[in-house]
Amino acid sequence: MDKKILRKQAKRKLENFSVEKRKKVEERLFFHLIHSTFWTSSRSVAVTVSQRHEWDTKLIIEQAWKENKTVCVPKCFPNIPEIVFYRLESYDQLECVYMDLLEPIPEQKKEMGKDFIDLLIVPGLLFDQEGYRVGYGGGYYDRYIQDFPNVTLSITSSEQLMTRVPKESHDIPVQHIITEKGLFF
Repeated sequence: MDKKILRKQAKRKLENFSVEKRKKVEERLFFHLIHSTFWTSSRSVAVTVSQRHEWDTKLIIEQAWKENKTVCVPKCFPNIPEIVFYRLESYDQLECVYMDLLEPIPEQKKEMGKDFIDLLIVPGLLFDQEGYRVGYGGGYYDRYIQDFPNVTLSITSSEQLMTRVPKESHDIPVQHIITEKGLFF
């Protein structure tokens, strides 16, 4: 099946989760993430600031701050095209950009290199059993994790898992997936 169609269906499915179901899934995802060795052994965590249809990452950001971990969030540069991660110490350091994304204001924060990030939480809409994913279609994360030296992980509902997602030669799988049921792999 075409990635564009899958992307649209997955977004719709996520948007249609009831508030109760979404909250339960998020609580379990959060629990399994912060009790994983990937989390406990990391000093720095990179994660997107979630949009309405995504799993809430503010819980993750705030837990990292509580544990004195460095939080890094991405800024997209479509003209290049690439993402760059910046240290985030406060939500005041974010601005609303295209497609209502909340991204860091680069002038206010320091760019964080790949070697500095211990745990990269990669967003996506659908995932398969090998770690391949259907993302948002820009290829930013595939380019970024191509030579990423540390742990890549995605958090997702078990309802977002498929046997196989369509993949292209440039697609890079994540190393681990956590669902509301625990570590998938």
